[in-house]
Amino acid sequence: MFPECPLPDSIAANAENVRSRLARAATHVGRDPASVRIVAVSKKFPLSHARAAAAAGLEDLGESRIQEALQKIEASSDLHVTWHLIGHLQSNKARRAASSFAWIHSVDSIDLLMRLDRAAGDAGTAPILLVQINLGREAQKSGVAASKAQDVFEAAARCEHVRVRGLMILPPWSEDPEAMRPFFRKLRELRNQLMRAGINPTMLSELSMGMSRDLEVAVEEGATIIRVGTALFGPRPDTPLHPVFLK
Repeated sequence: MFPECPLPDSIAANAENVRSRLARAATHVGRDPASVRIVAVSKKFPLSHARAAAAAGLEDLGESRIQEALQKIEASSDLHVTWHLIGHLQSNKARRAASSFAWIHSVDSIDLLMRLDRAAGDAGTAPILLVQINLGREAQKSGVAASKAQDVFEAAARCEHVRVRGLMILPPWSEDPEAMRPFFRKLRELRNQLMRAGINPTMLSELSMGMSRDLEVAVEEGATIIRVGTALFGPRPDTPLHPVFLK
């Protein structure tokens, strides 16, 4: 049912290749490769693939859809991994997200931020949040306009339970990795601008940007988190995940 899914045995070799790519890019610009976190994006793949990634030493796993993610989280309580929500989060699912994910990359409004803070307080959790920025001004994508980012961080300073730690971007898609560079650079510059405006640097320590195709460019431009799916697991199947594959 997942004809394009590679066997989990190949994931260890793929993980080593991703690490090598990351290391070369980091070394090229004088960065420590260990300063960049790899999030293995396992959405639409069976849990066996996520387990193989964890066995290969990738302890950060990313999912985009709440329902699929919660099934995997419940079925993987034996794994020592950190779960990241990287997809769009609807406000009415804030409670479930705040109680289940250690990281949420897709805060796109003050309203969602405050809902997550209240939900985390109720759940007794303290998730790390990233503010998604829509630098490409794409109507079909979520994200805060760069001009409104400071308002979100000023609101975040008043939160009592969640911990805002940086920025995330999904730039306009392109076959050319270099086409991503201006967006990654602008995100880094926005981070620096917010620091100059007085936002606590602790709240701006992370830049989540870069995926399988363009991870080198992202690392060169300062990414601290890259979100990698295809380079680890192969082409993503379009078939919705069925519970039978949660094994």
